[in-house]
Amino acid sequence: MSLDTAMAKAQQNLPECVAVGYVDMATGMLLGVKTLDSHPQEVLDLVAAATADLFQGQSVTAIEKLFRKSRGQPENGSHYFREILVFSENLLHVFARCKKYPAHAVVFVCRASANVGMVLSKSRLSVSEIEAAL
Repeated sequence: MSLDTAMAKAQQNLPECVAVGYVDMATGMLLGVKTLDSHPQEVLDLVAAATADLFQGQSVTAIEKLFRKSRGQPENGSHYFREILVFSENLLHVFARCKKYPAHAVVFVCRASANVGMVLSKSRLSVSEIEAAL
C-alpha cells in the first residue's frame, strides 16, 4: 500500500478526521498530506516544523533526559514522549511518533466534536499501517 493510500484510509477510519500528515522531523518536511480542504503551502510547512518542535524541542528533550536519568535508563537515543494531543477551539490534533521510524511522526486532525477515545484508539492503529506503507 502506498503512503497516500494508507493516509487516505486512516482519514476515513478516524472519526471526523479532516486531515492526516506524515512528517520527517529530521528534515522538517511534510512527506505526505491528505486533507478535506486545501491549505496554503506555508501552513503545511508550519505543521511539519511545529511537529518537530513538539517532539524534539530543547525543553522536551531535556525532560526526556531527566526522566531516563531518574528511572536509571541508559541514554540510548530512545524517546519518552510518543503521542501529544492538542485541543484547539474547533479541532483535536493528535501528534504520534512512529515506532519503526522514530524521526517520523503522523499528525491527525479531527473536529473537536469527535470522541477523543476513539480518535486516539484509531490513530494508534493507523500509525502502524501508515508506517508499513514506507
